Amino acid sequence: MSLAEARDRLDAGAMAAAPGSPPVEWAVADRPVPYEEAVAAMEARVAAIAERRARELVWLLEHPPLYTAGTSARDQDLVEPARFPVFRSGRGGQFTYHGPGQRVAYVMLDLQRRKPDLRAFVAALEAWLIAALAEFNIRGERRDDRVGIWVRRVEKGPSIEDKIAAIGIRVRRWVSFHGVSLNIEPDLSHFAGIVPCGVRDQGVTSLVDLGIPATMPEVDAVLRGAFERVFGETVAV
Repeated sequence: MSLAEARDRLDAGAMAAAPGSPPVEWAVADRPVPYEEAVAAMEARVAAIAERRARELVWLLEHPPLYTAGTSARDQDLVEPARFPVFRSGRGGQFTYHGPGQRVAYVMLDLQRRKPDLRAFVAALEAWLIAALAEFNIRGERRDDRVGIWVRRVEKGPSIEDKIAAIGIRVRRWVSFHGVSLNIEPDLSHFAGIVPCGVRDQGVTSLVDLGIPATMPEVDAVLRGAFERVFGETVAV
């Protein structure tokens, strides 16, 4: 069995909230949020969740165009360092791009009250994204040797795949932060300034690139429904 198949079999329901837990707060930013501002807000919220002073939170937003480097990033994968601001991030993973037309979801969950298992948590995030893409008739897939969610592009060639969603997390005191990003209609040329997630021989795609003209609010609604099936009830704030 491959690692991807093993992740397919992990029980995503193991990440559901315990019975009687309050719903996860679900917030959507109404403006692009600067990266440093977002990280500061996450840091404060994670501390409050860990101390049981605040509820769990999923925060949906867009960023101005920028690159972030995860803890495994390699300097040679930053191809155009002057193109956009570059931020060193404490999340896992390598280089990625964030910008308008991409939905970023910062996921702040108390894994101690769910399941303190990072492999199961990442599998649950993957399951969430795969379920959301299925609502648009897109088959998102895991890969053994690559993080994120991938789409086969047989029209480009038998072995060509494009990445449609990225995952990069950090955990502090068993509270998660950072999270996932899903390409809806970003400028895909902006990914050319980096080697996305260190993968040189595959590309990137988006819902619009795949012929799905979905709006951000439509995607948000689908993401929320799929999240609740994997992680439990939410409440809008």
